[in-house]
Amino acid sequence: VEAAVRAVGRGGRILYVGAGTSGRLGALDAAECPPTFGVSPETVQAVIAGGPRAFWRAAEGAEDDREQGRRDLAARRVGPRDIVIGITASGRTPYTVAALAYARSRRAATVAITNNPGSPATRVARISVVPETGPEVLAGSTRMKAALAQKMVLHMISTAVMARLGHVYQGYMVGVQPTNRKLVERACRLLTELTGASPGAAARALQESGNNVKVAFLMLRRRVSRAAAERLLKKYGGSLRALEEHLRV
Repeated sequence: VEAAVRAVGRGGRILYVGAGTSGRLGALDAAECPPTFGVSPETVQAVIAGGPRAFWRAAEGAEDDREQGRRDLAARRVGPRDIVIGITASGRTPYTVAALAYARSRRAATVAITNNPGSPATRVARISVVPETGPEVLAGSTRMKAALAQKMVLHMISTAVMARLGHVYQGYMVGVQPTNRKLVERACRLLTELTGASPGAAARALQESGNNVKVAFLMLRRRVSRAAAERLLKKYGGSLRALEEHLRV
């Protein structure tokens, strides 16, 4: 988490890399970050063996292509500001291990999430997260216990990173993008609970803010205009927590 916070804080990206189920789990977590935390889709990305078609159709042979693992990261111009998180249950998937090795050669931070201690991925990556899940219920079917553990680890990493970066405030998703009725209602409840404003006032502030929950929060709490709220957010890097520490919101 600390390595990922440093990477994003200096303008870098989090790149999940994997094959098969592991790659799809990375894609799922990456896809959920923009609507949940309000970050750009560029901030958290997924790279899967076999390319986008492998998201919905198995491309089992792609995991053996070491050169493609290197090429896929080279195409994204991975460098020292980035962090590459390789996800592989066995810890020896050629595509993923090669991608980690390439990332390390480019001086990116590297992390292996694997269920096999002492595997090649743990030797290549600078940081290893190794939940030991034991034998699968169906022998060899790592889409079960191993994948569940991987999903939990990915959620812990992304949630903790986004909290550290200020996209969470007092346990609320202040970065949430209110793009449908359910999320608009959720944003209004959030504003009501955080500021004590009436539901009507919260709804008006959200609309006036351009559906930006953080801006609406500041408009309500500090009684300022949208422009003033936006300036405050920009000054403190979009973090309500940092702003609170300096101004006691």
